[in-house]
Amino acid sequence: MGTPGTVREHHEHHELGFIRKYIFSTDHKVIGIQFMMTGLVFFALGGLFAMAIRYQLAWPWHKMPLIGDVLFPETGGAITPEFYTMLFTMHGTIMIFFVIIPLLTGAFGNFLIPLMIGAPDMAFPKLNMFGYWAMIPAIFCVTMSFLTPGHGPAAGWTAYPPLSTVQSAAPGSFSAQTWWLMALTWVGISSMMGAVNYVTTIVKMRAPGMTMFRMPLTIWALMIAAILQLFALPVLTAGSFLQLADRVLHTGFFTPTNLLVNGLNPESMQAFDVAKGHFAGAASGGQPLLWQHLFWFYSHPAVYIMVLPAMGMASDIISCHARKPIFGYKPMVYSMCAIAGLGFIVWGHHMFASGMNPAMGMTFMVSTIMIALPSAIKVFNWLGTLWGSRIRLNTPMLFATGFVAMFIIGGLSGIWMAATPVDIYIHDTYIVVAHFHYVVFAGSVFAIFGGIYHWFPKMFGRMMNDTLGKIHFVGTFIFTNGVFYMMHQLGVAGLMRRTADPYNYETYRHLQPINQFISICAFLLFAWQIFFVVNFFYSMFWGKRANRNPWNACSLEWDAPSPPGHGNFDKKLQVFRGPYEYASPDTDDDNLRQTQEV
Repeated sequence: MGTPGTVREHHEHHELGFIRKYIFSTDHKVIGIQFMMTGLVFFALGGLFAMAIRYQLAWPWHKMPLIGDVLFPETGGAITPEFYTMLFTMHGTIMIFFVIIPLLTGAFGNFLIPLMIGAPDMAFPKLNMFGYWAMIPAIFCVTMSFLTPGHGPAAGWTAYPPLSTVQSAAPGSFSAQTWWLMALTWVGISSMMGAVNYVTTIVKMRAPGMTMFRMPLTIWALMIAAILQLFALPVLTAGSFLQLADRVLHTGFFTPTNLLVNGLNPESMQAFDVAKGHFAGAASGGQPLLWQHLFWFYSHPAVYIMVLPAMGMASDIISCHARKPIFGYKPMVYSMCAIAGLGFIVWGHHMFASGMNPAMGMTFMVSTIMIALPSAIKVFNWLGTLWGSRIRLNTPMLFATGFVAMFIIGGLSGIWMAATPVDIYIHDTYIVVAHFHYVVFAGSVFAIFGGIYHWFPKMFGRMMNDTLGKIHFVGTFIFTNGVFYMMHQLGVAGLMRRTADPYNYETYRHLQPINQFISICAFLLFAWQIFFVVNFFYSMFWGKRANRNPWNACSLEWDAPSPPGHGNFDKKLQVFRGPYEYASPDTDDDNLRQTQEV
């Protein structure tokens, strides 16, 4: 049942100054928009890194346009191999830790949770503010990691030892990889603060009548993702501290004592004691695979932290714009719980090539394939919602259905990739890149775009331009598939990812036209986002003014003004039903709002 006794009474509101209201704010709506703006800025930055990667892959060692002479005068404007390694490291890091997770859980989680459950704010407003401001040292550290001279961060977004632990020049050196680890730690602190707040708010501050099974699927998804954060994130944080100790204090948690000296860079040689067989001051017996276990124990559930909120948002958008109740509400909830639960026991499928026990490999393989069952439930329920409905093909609906289509492609490839014999062959090929981007970019980012178009009227009180939105969707859909679908062909041919010059290998030379086609589609995809940027900022100031409920939706956030004021709601709330009462026979309209008493 709802818990009206725990909804706090707000005293008379005093007008705050600009800095206190919009910068150091404790209002969940402002904090959500802060996360959104930060995530979108880093989205553009991560996209620029991706464009540099694709230019190098299409035209290896050619002069970089515009910035080549400035950044690489010694090579005639062409990027260096070390810089290429830094590019794909920073691209993965920024897109995952500074874009997808902050946008889905930080931006939409903060903005929507109190509004959709009928609460005046988060349970811990100051902790919420600190959760955003913990991102600032993370941004500083990740910037320093890229600007620090040297060869790092150059271990990929996974930071596998010993590659990530042998790059310190001397004891106490604060090199680029160390800055990277500090950034990861601060992002984790930010996420943990948000997760505590989300679970507490949802459990303790629901409006009267808002039972658990009257909550929108977006709220269920955000709560399950927050629980995943609470259980998995401390493991990665502990691993980050241990790797920091390996780098700064030269301990031996992940660095083995039998490292071959040949092939280490000169900076590493300064710290390596040949006579003793390990780095100066290092303990013995470090295990590189230990880091992989600690990293993937968080980072595989992190995939569902990025996908589950997208699933919830897509469900709400599809039901609203199909004008039909969500098909199988409770199975949708249970399937999200099953996906989260199975997500905790499948991290080893990232390590099939590490030489694990075949029985353990079989366990990870079967449990991974089982995730297809709850995922298929969600897909069929989305299709069941669309079947026989009155679809409104506006921009939010296009992006939500686009998410479903992309998720199907990414999910299907995940099934056969989970088979150990298949993974041994395709491990670290471009099939893995294609699969991951179909789930996270083509999936989660499409849901993010759909969520922005859908809830923009509630955030800013104005409507986004639907024509520009449809143009944005069509180009994004076409060019996204042009980029990532063709990567499956490269992967089947055996092309390894993180290869700076595929043309240098005779075996892969015939694939170069495909690489060039992918890069051209990537450039067009990046440029196409100008339609979103123009639409977003123009509509924020000059868009058509929105009423409280421009979509005629049923869920609770549409009972608040657009945009909501202090305390969110200007009337007392009582919830009588679930959030998907569309096409109800109990009303002449085509929807029954949650607060509407028949």
